[in-house]
Amino acid sequence: MAVPSWLERLRAAGKTALVQDGKRKIHYLFEDGKEMAEEYDMTSGQLLSRKWREKNTLGGSGKWQVEVGEPTSPLLGVLESELITESSSNPVFTRKDTLSSFQWRIRNLPYPKEVYSVSVEKEQRCCVIRTTNKKYYKKFSIPDLDRYQLPLDAAALSFTHANNTLIITYQKPKEILAAEEQLQKDLKKIKAANNGDGDCKTQ
Repeated sequence: MAVPSWLERLRAAGKTALVQDGKRKIHYLFEDGKEMAEEYDMTSGQLLSRKWREKNTLGGSGKWQVEVGEPTSPLLGVLESELITESSSNPVFTRKDTLSSFQWRIRNLPYPKEVYSVSVEKEQRCCVIRTTNKKYYKKFSIPDLDRYQLPLDAAALSFTHANNTLIITYQKPKEILAAEEQLQKDLKKIKAANNGDGDCKTQ
């Protein structure tokens, strides 16, 4: 039996929608118990955040893992947070997409642009950031390409550097652009609860 496409899985998932603060928030519940929460800008339709959660070994809900958007920092007591807070000068890796591309930003990287190289490792299905001064190295995957079972294309990858931030851009393939356009049409059909209206409506 053919594996259902990612778009089909999204359509089959239980969905609730909430409109709040100019954002459309969508919660997905998949057959395997995994949950995904997305936030879209109501005006542009741009994805602002995507988080995943799955059941832990005891059957309870695990912690949300951020795929797109700023990572959520846990609320800790002042003293405790002072003891375990990461250095504010450490590189911070976040993903922030645009309508036409996947985009990652790595803050606190002060080296000039010529120090960096960003490449595609097709066999390992990941991108690799290297620096000639050996100060920073990172491998990261593009889960969207994995979900749609699409190959990585080195020609789609580019990067720039400004204000101590390395910005990496990967142009979305036409298959993903078409699927996202279709998904947006589907999501607009879900009756959304407004802020403070209580229960969300499920499709």
